[in-house]
Amino acid sequence: MTSEFLQHVQQAFRAVQDEQVAAIASFDGGLTITRDAWDRPGGGGGDTRAFSQGQVIEKGGLNFSAVEGDVGPALQEQLQTKATRFAATGVSSVLHPLNPHVPIIHMNVRYFSLDDGTWWFGGGIDLTPHYILPEEARAFHADLKSVCDAHDVADYAAFKPWADRYFYSPHRGESRGVGGIFFDHLGRDGDADPHSALAFCVALASAYSGIYQRRAQAFVDRPFSPLEKQWQGLRRGRYVEFNLVHDRGTRFGLVSGGRTESILMSLPSQANWAYDFRPEPGSREEQTLEWLRQGEKGVDWLSA
Repeated sequence: MTSEFLQHVQQAFRAVQDEQVAAIASFDGGLTITRDAWDRPGGGGGDTRAFSQGQVIEKGGLNFSAVEGDVGPALQEQLQTKATRFAATGVSSVLHPLNPHVPIIHMNVRYFSLDDGTWWFGGGIDLTPHYILPEEARAFHADLKSVCDAHDVADYAAFKPWADRYFYSPHRGESRGVGGIFFDHLGRDGDADPHSALAFCVALASAYSGIYQRRAQAFVDRPFSPLEKQWQGLRRGRYVEFNLVHDRGTRFGLVSGGRTESILMSLPSQANWAYDFRPEPGSREEQTLEWLRQGEKGVDWLSA
């Protein structure tokens, strides 16, 4: 792919970052935003917008990066390539709410190219409620399906089970949350033209703040107990486990020499682990675990 198209993608993703940061700040009026523009020694850099102390969001961020460099041995093995140079650009976000009745959300869209002419897009959005409400999971998946249905290159029926497989923690036998959509290598095998793939990625990322606002505003003022706050800490602990053990984006960022602070922005400010914690029988905590332990195939939320 040409350098002109790479610049076009970078400009589009930068615009998405500005748009989405403004939208998130508009519905969380108390949010503190720290901006950190950084350079990568091996080539490129990024723009981190870190969030804290909001009325809705306790910690999170929305980052842009555009990096390039040599494909070292570790990265060659991860990508299964013999290419020697890469370029990658993307926008990513994780929002950890203050209230345990409000879910965690993650979004990422990215473009990757190699000096052998290979290129592709990837990304997705997924939701991690501390307490699963089937009607909310159903509405969330309906939102994502609407975005996919508007783009010929997107296939909710394929992207949804891909997310279920990706966001499953086999060492726990649990899904991270209620899934969402996930896709990778879009365009690499000729299944999408670059401009259509970019248009879908921009549309998906542009829907992010609205999708989350609908989830957050419904529950942000709901009172919570010490037990519910403790449960939130335990679910955050599971989120940390997944990101550090399984998440490919975290591993790619670290092995490619990315900015560690920005990569680990996805972690909550506080998380808890309790040895062999078992919720009370019949409790909402136990019900949530039952939903999460449906297996790697996940739940068909649109029919649940």
